[in-house]
Amino acid sequence: MCATPKATHKPRGVKDNGDYNMDVTALYNQWLENATGDPDLTAELESIKGKDDEILDRFYRSLEFGTAGLRGVIGAGTNRMNIYTVGRATQGLADFLNKNYENPSIAIGYDSRIKSEYFSKEAAAILAANGIKVYIYDELEPTPCLSFAIRYFHTSSGIILTASHNPAKYNGYKCYNPKGYQMTDEEAAETYDFIQKVDYFTGIKKIDFDKAVAEGKIEYIGQEVINAFLDEVQKQCVNPQVVKESGLKVIYTPLNGTGNKPVRQILKRIGVENVYVVPQQEKPDGNFPTCPFPNPEIKQVFEIGLEMNKKIGADILLATDPDCDRVGIAVPNKEGELVLMSGNEVGAMLLNYLLSQRKEKGTLPKSAIAVKSFVSTDLAEKIAKKYNCTFKNLLTGFKYIGELITNLEAQGRADDFVMGFEESYGYLAGTHARDKDAVVASMLICEMAAYYKTKGMNLVDVMNSLYDEFGYYCNIVESYTFEGAAGMEKMAQIMDGLRSNPPKAIAGMAVTAVSDYKTSVTKYADREEIIELPKSNVLAYALENGNKLIVRPSGTEPKIKAYITAVGESRADASAIADTLVAAANEFMK
Repeated sequence: MCATPKATHKPRGVKDNGDYNMDVTALYNQWLENATGDPDLTAELESIKGKDDEILDRFYRSLEFGTAGLRGVIGAGTNRMNIYTVGRATQGLADFLNKNYENPSIAIGYDSRIKSEYFSKEAAAILAANGIKVYIYDELEPTPCLSFAIRYFHTSSGIILTASHNPAKYNGYKCYNPKGYQMTDEEAAETYDFIQKVDYFTGIKKIDFDKAVAEGKIEYIGQEVINAFLDEVQKQCVNPQVVKESGLKVIYTPLNGTGNKPVRQILKRIGVENVYVVPQQEKPDGNFPTCPFPNPEIKQVFEIGLEMNKKIGADILLATDPDCDRVGIAVPNKEGELVLMSGNEVGAMLLNYLLSQRKEKGTLPKSAIAVKSFVSTDLAEKIAKKYNCTFKNLLTGFKYIGELITNLEAQGRADDFVMGFEESYGYLAGTHARDKDAVVASMLICEMAAYYKTKGMNLVDVMNSLYDEFGYYCNIVESYTFEGAAGMEKMAQIMDGLRSNPPKAIAGMAVTAVSDYKTSVTKYADREEIIELPKSNVLAYALENGNKLIVRPSGTEPKIKAYITAVGESRADASAIADTLVAAANEFMK
């Protein structure tokens, strides 16, 4: 028999939760004996007997709870998503809510992923057993609907079971605060403290789900709330009459996720009648059989739609991710070739469209404000300046945009918010939700496409006109994956190395400033400035002529992301600069 595997050294960057000093085999045996509530787990644990690497991977750590909640591969063990890791997190959340709120309540939603509904009911049963009133959607719904429900019912918190755009083997557990956006660092840290005190098998209170429903401790969220959500989304439509007159043709794929019903309903409401749904990707299916990576950022998700389009001749193709908080688009150019447009391009176009149309109609507030994550295109700032719109850059994470809206609301300025976006295909207009919303984004993208269609332009033409006016911006995101315990250590080494030995030049361009969001300091050659944002493990390098390289570990995946901004006098010029920056980023990741 192989030697007993031990977690002898904790991976760097992972919090110590007490499991590292345990004999991993003993921990495995404990689960083999006690994790009997889900037959899938029993079968998996039996199948890995004697496989030291498999056991170690499942038990070398516990899934860490952060501002994005939990996210991991579905399966058995402390490092997996299962009813016990979900149960432990939920009990900790219940303890947090009972400490901080009088008569706490919570809203719960779930997407189409494997075991999402199962996990959502498990969480509801635990919360109800802890005296917390539960509102749970009666079918799968988009993430923005969960954010809306929190505010609709004035709950103390919210949970949605989703792994967003991750591959099918993943699931996740996102937690929200009473304001409708994801937990702050402080809230997540306090909740995590409670979670760590919970035993996976003996520390969890639970009631029968159906019994709790019968007793009114769990209440289903019905269609009236969805209708209220759609009513608020529809209010963001600027040119409804133009949409009805345009004859816009749309091919839409919900990627076997939650968007099918609400996106089609909102498009019908504003007068988009010609919507063709990709049949193979219409029904909810957590296996995502036609696209292993259900991410609207990648071209593969559009392949079936592209084939359909040969007969349909659509003006635009839309794809929403499984929890319908992100949307990607593809647009035929003048030659009939489909162009996959980036999140930065769509964000810039939407901002320009909303600002220009609202100014024309006299509905643009004098103190209008727009916002983006600081890794998203700087083109948006130039557009906002043209319309005298105040512009803010925030840390990556839509909760910061949600927080800004909430602060505006407290000041009586909620109507000043025009839109916010992230380069990763997340957009929000309106204040009905405090998270990115692919339902309102799909509506506005189609409205925008319809408007420009009446002007003889498609969205490729529109984007080119913005580049002609403001300069060519080439924005690229490179992702570098580091799996397992060794990967965590490698990621930490790369970030530590860049911090301790910052480059003076990148791709032959001088570094003019280094911003370290972990220390909250920007260093120039002759001075330093304080960064007035929450601390984050991010390094940003400002280069000559407005070029940039930003490096940050992902908060939800075992990846480091490099965000590249290349600015040129022409598309070819910007692309050439981007290529050199990509090569430089590749070297950093070795």
